[in-house]
Amino acid sequence: MNRLNLITLGTKDIVKSHQFYKELGFDTSIRGTESNPAIIFFRNEGTRIALYPLKELAKDVNHDSPPATSNGFSGITLAYNAKSKEEVDVVIKKAESAGATIQKEPKKTDWGGYGGYFTDPDGYYWEVAFGEDWEFDESNMLIIE
Repeated sequence: MNRLNLITLGTKDIVKSHQFYKELGFDTSIRGTESNPAIIFFRNEGTRIALYPLKELAKDVNHDSPPATSNGFSGITLAYNAKSKEEVDVVIKKAESAGATIQKEPKKTDWGGYGGYFTDPDGYYWEVAFGEDWEFDESNMLIIE
């Protein structure tokens, strides 16, 4: 088991979250209707993302005793690896105009890169970062050796 195929984000308002991610430029596929989607899949490069109602996701984990769905930092962040400092700034501004809350303005990082953080409408933390020595494969995935 050495791959991750899908990250599913539980959403409080799947329609609002879908609109947010569409404004960021994600291409999506809806199961159900646009006004009442059952699940939304992203047709993005690399690992796939899905949006699913939070309460339904908790029930999917354990129908009889679903995990708590309260807000708070879960210890998980999602990352977008940019190819330049300028791209970091563009993505952070685009996220903000789509309704994100900027948690950390882009700046030089402790590890020598450049990046910042925002949260989406459901409070998921996204890091947008650039590293001078980063290389990407043909699928735009960061090469980690």
